[in-house]
Amino acid sequence: MRKILKKAGIIFLCVTLAAIVITIALFWNELRSLRSIKQVDDYGMFQMTYYGDYGFEDFLQIGASSDGDIEAFVTKRLLKGLPVNLNITGGGCTVFTVRNERGEVIYGRNFDFSYAPSMQVITRPKNGYASVSTVNLEFAGYSRDNLPSGLNFNSFLSLAAPFLPFDGINEKGLAIALLAVPEASPAFDENKVALNTTTAIRLVLDKAATVNEAVELLKQYNIYFSGGIDCHFLIADASGESILVEYYNNGLQAVTTVEDYQIASNFIAYKDLNIGEGFDEFERYDAVKDAIDNNGGYLNEEQAITVLAEVGVMNNGVDKLQWSVVYNLSTLSGVMFAHRNTDNLIDFQLNS
Repeated sequence: MRKILKKAGIIFLCVTLAAIVITIALFWNELRSLRSIKQVDDYGMFQMTYYGDYGFEDFLQIGASSDGDIEAFVTKRLLKGLPVNLNITGGGCTVFTVRNERGEVIYGRNFDFSYAPSMQVITRPKNGYASVSTVNLEFAGYSRDNLPSGLNFNSFLSLAAPFLPFDGINEKGLAIALLAVPEASPAFDENKVALNTTTAIRLVLDKAATVNEAVELLKQYNIYFSGGIDCHFLIADASGESILVEYYNNGLQAVTTVEDYQIASNFIAYKDLNIGEGFDEFERYDAVKDAIDNNGGYLNEEQAITVLAEVGVMNNGVDKLQWSVVYNLSTLSGVMFAHRNTDNLIDFQLNS
């Protein structure tokens, strides 16, 4: 009997070890990604390096006609069957691109909304450009009382992050961010694959090296706006070229500027229509413009940080500014901070 029990114990141990080895092999990249999660601000700001293939090449072949389609793809491809509910919303944002006194291209961005934990995600796809992007973790189901925390089951939904960027910069020095607008009317071509707001940003970060390439890529796809929140995109590259992509009058409209800088807020700028949401979108735009003009047409990183902290949305005494980021498109470096907390500036370098 002892021999039988001993033999059974050895078999059980071998089976258990084999199961552990197989599990580690199957989830190796996922485990590495979760292990890389680091909280960098108590407000709910994180960093993560995503390892492995997140399947975007396959996604581009089929696209998505609804958020449910994206949820199904992410659940199957990235989350190993664990369901995710993408609660995608828009917000009041301010974005600008300007040069600093050294001639480097600076790109500043605020995201204003209700409480939204954020995650800065580094991705290095095999068939695309490396990038660092900022993700609204609320989309993946996280909240103030439910945050990822490294290598554990509760962090698993953060693996959907590559499909949820709100802004970012890639290794070619191209940056993009979304901003909500009151209305949009994109064209629809039944022969084109459809992308939503955030996967359009992923497309640009993974595949475009210049503003012109980004616009041409976006023209190849239908776009729909998740959660019924219409958006436009400010895109800039390391050459200093920038463009505001708006979907208006049943098509993609490229809004340029005669200035050496470009600013976007929550209003439609196409043909100077200036259709706003009725809050403080024009005041925020003017505040950034005044800061740049009063400084001779330039802003350095420190000044950009100050401007972003000052123009964050306050609504009925409630601070709506969730995160701010300043990308240097020339050096592929930057700084981010949460909820106007300029005492905790988190530096990052894409090519490090």
